This record gives sequence, C-alpha cells and structure tokens, in this order.
Amino acid sequence: MGEIHIPGRFGRAVAVIAAMAALAGCAGDDAQYVERPVEEIYNDAVDALAEGDLAEAVLQFDEVERQHPYSVWATKAQLMAAYAQYERGQYDDAIIALERFIDLHPGNRDVAYAYYLKALSYYEQISDVSRDQKITRDANEALEEVIRRFPDSKYARDSVLKLDLTRDHLAGKEMEVGRFYLRRGHYLAAINRFSTVVEDYQTTSHVAEALHRLAEAYTALGVSPEARQNAAVLGHNFPGSEWYIDSYQIVEGVTVREADKDTGFGWLGRLWPF
Repeated sequence: MGEIHIPGRFGRAVAVIAAMAALAGCAGDDAQYVERPVEEIYNDAVDALAEGDLAEAVLQFDEVERQHPYSVWATKAQLMAAYAQYERGQYDDAIIALERFIDLHPGNRDVAYAYYLKALSYYEQISDVSRDQKITRDANEALEEVIRRFPDSKYARDSVLKLDLTRDHLAGKEMEVGRFYLRRGHYLAAINRFSTVVEDYQTTSHVAEALHRLAEAYTALGVSPEARQNAAVLGHNFPGSEWYIDSYQIVEGVTVREADKDTGFGWLGRLWPF
C-alpha cells in the first residue's frame, strides 16, 4: 500500500494534532506514577526532617500514606507529618492532622503523644492578654484532656506545668477587662470579672490584686461589709502584700505608712484579726 497524502488545510490540521499528541505522550512519560518501597520513602522523610527541610519531610511522609495506605509505616507517617507541621509553625495544619490520627487510631500506642502534640499546637499560639483568648482556652482544654486521659504519663506531667501558665493567662485577661470597667466606674461589671479570678483561678498570681480590686469596687459602691470581707481575705492569704496595705487604706480611709510614724506601731498590728 502506498503512502496516503492528505491535501490542503485539513492535512496540516491533522499534522498539528498528531504533534500535540506526541508531546502529550512524552509529558505523560515524565510524570508517570513511580511506586517506591515504603521504607525508602519513610527514610527519605526522616532524613529531610533531620536536615531541617520540613516542607520536604511533610511531602515525603504524606507520600508514604499515599503509596502504601495500609502499611504500618503509613500510621507512623501520619503522626510524623503532623510533627513536621508543628515544627514548621503550621499549627492549624498540625492540629487537623493530629485530630485525624486520633480519630483513625484511638488505640495506637502513640495516641497519648498525639493528644499532647495537639495541646502544644494550641499552646504555642497563646497571644498577649490584650487580644482574644480563644486559643488560650483551647490550649487549656487540650492540656486538661491530656492530664485526664493519660494521668501517669510524662505528657501529663508537662501538661500540668503548662496548664498553670494558660490559667494565669486567662486570669490576666479577666483582670485586664475588670480594670477597664473599674476605671470607667462600671463597678458591678468589674466585680464580676474580679470575682471570676478569685473563684476560678485561685492558684494564679492575680488573686491578690483581684481581692484588692474587689475591696476597691465595693468601697466605691458604698458596700462596706463586702469591701471589708474581701480585704480581710486578702490579709489572711497575703499578709505581707502591698495589695493588702492598699486595701486597708481604701476600706479604713487612713494612710497606713503615715499612721505608723504617728503611733510607732507596725501596720500589721492594726489590721483585722482572724
């Protein structure tokens, strides 16, 4: 059979289509899927992690799961990918990956670490008390969950320490808002905030000031019994505190240090007995 000739414009169009098909075939050859041994991919991911190439580490750990989704290595890679995201500072991505790991593998021996790393991902995002504290509350809740689920683990012990900071931060936010109300004469709103600190955050560093501010707010309202009661609690728990001196002066209407000069007695000798 002789060569077939396709004349004219139609022939040229067929030639162009054929050339494009050939190019597409070459491109397809370059981008074709190449399956690799799972150990090789996982080790490449670990090497990238060790070298500080966190983005590459995430890609390779994800590739483990993509190519070998039912292997033991895929489960490990899920957790390691979340860790690499955490190290990158991509905390939201890490949290999503960790929640997926926890949902898929609730009985895995590393699930305690997954809960802990999730808590850390919130904890690292805690912002200044002048800003919204939703992340701090999320961190507080996540740390409490680690302690509740795994009370005897090393992760629980570290979570207890970090929980103190988150609670102090939340108390600090309540104090900031309370001071704002107090300065503007919104005494009842201020009292609500300071009372929250005293009742819900008793182990934080803000309790002494909160009791003082309560005495100050109640005095401003003319509610002397409540003012004296809070000042007395302050004196009982923080007897050497400058906040106690200030509260005594506000409630009793005297200047303690000047009175000391006149009487020769220390101010502690005149404060309320318990």
